[in-house]
Amino acid sequence: MLDIHQLAVIAGVARAGSYTAAAELLGYTQPAVSYRMRSLERTIGVQLAVRSGRGVRLTPAGHRLAQHAEVVLSALGAVEDEFRTYAAHARGMVRVSAIHSACASLLPGAVARLRSARPDVQVVLERATSPDAYRALRDGTTDVALVSVRDGARPDDPGTDADPDPGAAEAEVVDLPLISDPRCVLLPVDHPLADLRTIPLSALADESWVLDEDRDEFTAACARAGFEPRTAAITNDPATAHDLVAHGVGAAVAEGLALPPRPDPRVVARPLRGWPPRRVHALLRAGTTRAPAVEALLTALREAVDDHRAANGDPAPLRLARAAEAAG
Repeated sequence: MLDIHQLAVIAGVARAGSYTAAAELLGYTQPAVSYRMRSLERTIGVQLAVRSGRGVRLTPAGHRLAQHAEVVLSALGAVEDEFRTYAAHARGMVRVSAIHSACASLLPGAVARLRSARPDVQVVLERATSPDAYRALRDGTTDVALVSVRDGARPDDPGTDADPDPGAAEAEVVDLPLISDPRCVLLPVDHPLADLRTIPLSALADESWVLDEDRDEFTAACARAGFEPRTAAITNDPATAHDLVAHGVGAAVAEGLALPPRPDPRVVARPLRGWPPRRVHALLRAGTTRAPAVEALLTALREAVDDHRAANGDPAPLRLARAAEAAG
């Protein structure tokens, strides 16, 4: 009967091209790889590899068995990931990967509510971009992904902020929309446009900008508005960007939900007119939806969203934008 070690060896030989390289890849000795390949050939009853120069070449039967081995090893890896998740849930642990605005505005209240209702549940939080959070969900290294999605798109569509694998099965992921997250521009309080309720991006063509490294969407929006942004500073830390604006270095783009409740008096936030808000979604794998710890977190998260809406209505910049649009 085949065993997992034999399958790992032939898959390693197929990848590495020699017994020596396969041994390094797998953490075995070269004699151990040779022994397992001979044992595998005896079990299968056909020759699987032949010498070729300083390496080996798999026979057609060897190539076919290596393909089967990869499928089996991948399936076993998925089972291990799934049951690691079950074990974590049994211990009362939930892993969350979330975008910055959700970390700043929603998760603190959600975790506080969860601690009150279920003090036995431990939450492991990781700040991540939407694509990284989605990949962590698909890989099984997180239980809940809080991602942002542009209006008119779905989290499971290629090209959205969540940027999933287009080959992924939609049914494997549960999508829970949570709240809108408008885009704002941060300006010094004495800026000539600071008194406007909303600001079109085209009016900011002459500004210097504090941008982060992931700025392709912003530069594309600027191109549509007829200009190329002039970069004054680059930082991936929203607090640093806020401080740079306060010191007059340049303007910056911020997510409405991530705005501090008591902003620096030297900075104003104004909605960017014509730039549709993004939506924050909670994504999780279908198999985890009924895990008690995950259910408890989702309940606390929904309550935190309700608390946020009760305190603020729509995010304040979005209220301003809607009021301005209603006024014409």
